[in-house]
Amino acid sequence: MKISALTLVRGRREHLINLMQSLDAQTRPPDELVIAWMQPTAHVNLPEVGFPVHHVFVEGEALPLARARNAAVEAASFDALVFLDVDCIASPTLIGRYRQALLERAALYIGEVHYLAAGAVPRLESGALDIEALYAEGERHPARPALDEHELRPEPDHGNLWGLSFALMKADHRRAGGMDEGYVGYGGEETDYAWRLESAGVPLFWVGGALAWHQHHAVYAPPWPHFEAIIENARRFHARWGRWCMEYWLDQFAKAGAIRWSPRAADIELLRYPTRDDIERARLPESARFG
Repeated sequence: MKISALTLVRGRREHLINLMQSLDAQTRPPDELVIAWMQPTAHVNLPEVGFPVHHVFVEGEALPLARARNAAVEAASFDALVFLDVDCIASPTLIGRYRQALLERAALYIGEVHYLAAGAVPRLESGALDIEALYAEGERHPARPALDEHELRPEPDHGNLWGLSFALMKADHRRAGGMDEGYVGYGGEETDYAWRLESAGVPLFWVGGALAWHQHHAVYAPPWPHFEAIIENARRFHARWGRWCMEYWLDQFAKAGAIRWSPRAADIELLRYPTRDDIERARLPESARFG
């Protein structure tokens, strides 16, 4: 079984370099990397790696995340797909563990992601990533399970799909209809995708040994920079599924007086837009690894 690793990029050049270097250092590297660029041109001076790198360009001023993921799948040469967020650094066994799981059973698999502090991408004197230090530096999100290295754990709630790192077969992606490209900007498209996969009969599992580390970037609570996209995408999700997604964020917006909403509401009533001051106050200190 050959593996296509897929990632989406806008900005984040240094993060992409670290991701590529970590894929090149795998015990079983991917057979190709597909980069879906959500910007007009590719970054220059990317590292040389031991597998082909293919580029696809996806237009859209707002983040076209669903469209970019679908484009990456269609550009992939192989049937086994590993999606990695550009913020991820892959542990050495990540590709191999996803491959092993997909060989045993076609399903949707998610691995652990541990979060790094700002500036915490340790390197050896040679310039290579310091993997031992990364294991020590990463912090598991408290809402996510700790997994044994060889564990496969069924996850009954597809709403727990973690878009930072997951794997599945191209046939299952297509059987579910791919990602809904009507979701534009940040939020909602991954949960919708997970439920489409569940409706298509694709089970979900956690995979031990497929650890990735999340490189630090600015975090906002509430996520005001994505306010409009979250509202519109939540409405789209509710229209399809009859329930809300991103409830945690919607509740934060409601408590801040920006919307009138509850989990039982039929719609979201917009009361005001965030101010520049709202956004600045919501930015968490660099010591915060996640919201």
